[in-house]
Amino acid sequence: MNPTRSQTTLEGQLDHITYYNEDNHYTIARLKATDAQTCIKLVGYLAGVTVGQQLKITGVWDSHPKYGQQLKVISYSVVLPATIDGIRGYLRSGVIKGIGPKTANRLVSHFGDQTLIVIEQHSERLSEVEGIGPAKAQLISQGWQAQHAVRRLMQFLQDNGIKMAYSGKILKAYGEDAVDILRSDPFRIANDLPGIGFQIADAIALNQGLSEEDPKRIRACIINLTEQNTSEGHTFIYKKQMSERCFDMFGIDPEKMFKELAVLVEDRQLVIEPAFDDKDSQIIYPLRLYLAETAIACKLKAMRSVPVDAAYPDSERITSEVLKKLAIQLSTEQLNVLQEILTHRAAIITGGPGTGKTTLIRSVNAIFELMGKTVILAAPTGRAARRLTEITHHPAATLHKLLGFNLEEGIFERTRDNPLDADAIIVDEASMMDVILTDHLLQAVRMTSVLILVGDIFQLPSVGPGNVLADIIRSQSVRTFELTRIFRQAQESMTVINAHKVRQGQWPDVAPPFSVNESETELSDFYFIEKNNAAQVVETIVALCRQKIPDVFNLDQTRDIQVITPMHKGEVGTINLNRVLQKALNPHYSSSDAKAPFKQGDKVMHLKNNYHKDIFNGDIGVVLENDPIHKELTVDFDGRIISYEPEELEDLTLAYAITVHKSQGSEYPAVIMPLMTQHYAMLQRNLLYTAMTRGRLLVVLIGAKRALAIALNNDKPQKRFSSLAYRLSGN
Repeated sequence: MNPTRSQTTLEGQLDHITYYNEDNHYTIARLKATDAQTCIKLVGYLAGVTVGQQLKITGVWDSHPKYGQQLKVISYSVVLPATIDGIRGYLRSGVIKGIGPKTANRLVSHFGDQTLIVIEQHSERLSEVEGIGPAKAQLISQGWQAQHAVRRLMQFLQDNGIKMAYSGKILKAYGEDAVDILRSDPFRIANDLPGIGFQIADAIALNQGLSEEDPKRIRACIINLTEQNTSEGHTFIYKKQMSERCFDMFGIDPEKMFKELAVLVEDRQLVIEPAFDDKDSQIIYPLRLYLAETAIACKLKAMRSVPVDAAYPDSERITSEVLKKLAIQLSTEQLNVLQEILTHRAAIITGGPGTGKTTLIRSVNAIFELMGKTVILAAPTGRAARRLTEITHHPAATLHKLLGFNLEEGIFERTRDNPLDADAIIVDEASMMDVILTDHLLQAVRMTSVLILVGDIFQLPSVGPGNVLADIIRSQSVRTFELTRIFRQAQESMTVINAHKVRQGQWPDVAPPFSVNESETELSDFYFIEKNNAAQVVETIVALCRQKIPDVFNLDQTRDIQVITPMHKGEVGTINLNRVLQKALNPHYSSSDAKAPFKQGDKVMHLKNNYHKDIFNGDIGVVLENDPIHKELTVDFDGRIISYEPEELEDLTLAYAITVHKSQGSEYPAVIMPLMTQHYAMLQRNLLYTAMTRGRLLVVLIGAKRALAIALNNDKPQKRFSSLAYRLSGN
């Protein structure tokens, strides 16, 4: 918002609400100003308001190219009526739960112009009115408190200079007691709302006069910086770096920081130990990450010391069994890997696309079955597990489901005391495993079981902290089989060839420009379309999804084509692309129904693991029905029909376009990826490689050659600080 524009304050009646976001209270509405003949358009955060209320609005005028003059709300207050007629009209509007027109008339007749004061401050007197018993009096009081708790919170946030957009999450966490909790213990929210809580707590605490060097604030700063570090993928932070950040960001004296750090270590929230790469330095871990990292190293070392059963079949028997069961003739490389992998308690299979990782998974599974051993197949995500099931024709589970994760209690049922009942466990897409999940998996693996991790370390690392697969390979403590040969069938794919080129930093071979007039024999499975303007990129993506790819490749425009982009924001980010593609591809889209974020036919993604509904983070489906009467949304996830109540809709987002990170572990018939220089911060070789290897039949890159060059040349993704490789190597 431009601070040079003068603020305007006006009063009027809320005439109409065009749009309202229940999560953050962002509102588009019309206000009938007291001293104006026409309605004024309002945009901003308005919580707990209803049509008919009298509002006092402070804001700045803004001219929108499409919607014209509108007032951007900075702050507001509800002006409660003072006259008897005004109070009667206010209550008759239904703004307070439990009060209808008849009850409103009786209340005003009995209490007159003191009615609102009685409801707010002396609710026990409501029973004086005919027809209002104790239960209804309590309902009215609760309705008043609920209605005005929102306004109290919004005012409190405004007074403390905090964005009103956070009000929805705060109310969800604390309800009507939000203001009292924030006032009495502001740093509580730092723990309850990771990510945004600390900034809110710090602003409130300092605004209320708390010293910048109060011990409670210093400890909260340290924990906040530790969590920030974790969210960036690191398992530890250097003590010196922590000291510098505390001083630069929060003005905290280093000696006072060290003193409170010692308190956090004593309380077992953090762990300090010498840095493995510099004995004169120290590193700080959150306790849970320290325990996970050390436990992973101990378990893998212990497994390595347990000998395996030597009674495994010879090469001739392996070859014939794989040929009989899978109709696959193993290459010399595959046969050698398969023979040797049976001699190790833990092993890793890695390699790029087309190198036969899937064939080896199927073959290992077949040989273990030949030996009479039980095998479990698993993957980190639901989509990766289902893909593993499809390619092996054996059931595969997510790691969370396999380990019996209990969402309510936040614990895993499978532990060292209740291990997995299997002779061998094969985990695909292992590059997506962070240290916490890997620790829980290893706890549940018996010392006598065989563990095989399969993954491609050139893809993006896990979303959670650590770089487990790469660290294990780098430590050379677990036998690793790297597949390098691209098989003949894969050699015919330009996508596979170009993925390997990108992996090595080489410029990909590109086909002629995509054209609907191409004959079948001229079709490629990889294209680069040069567009240097973001608007042209968006226009091209729409054209490809709506007609060109469906017509030429006979693919469904919604289910089969996935747009994958590096970022959320910007013209070619997920937010804008989803809006544009929803409007272009969904025949049920209607701009008049702006309040409903999802329409029938929309492509959507589930965002959280839900083990009760058997639906997982990253699962993509299509909306079957949005029932406004029963307020229920139903989504088809590849034949699984899942229902959503209104309060569950925050678990869904549009999925016409998704980020590269969200695409990990998945595979799509066709992938379209925009590449623009405004993505500069995210243009990395492993990100481009990950996106390209998601496409099974077709990959289309659209954008600037300069952006492609930046991605190819940037082979230095942010280093993740972890000691796992060091712990495993035993140095």
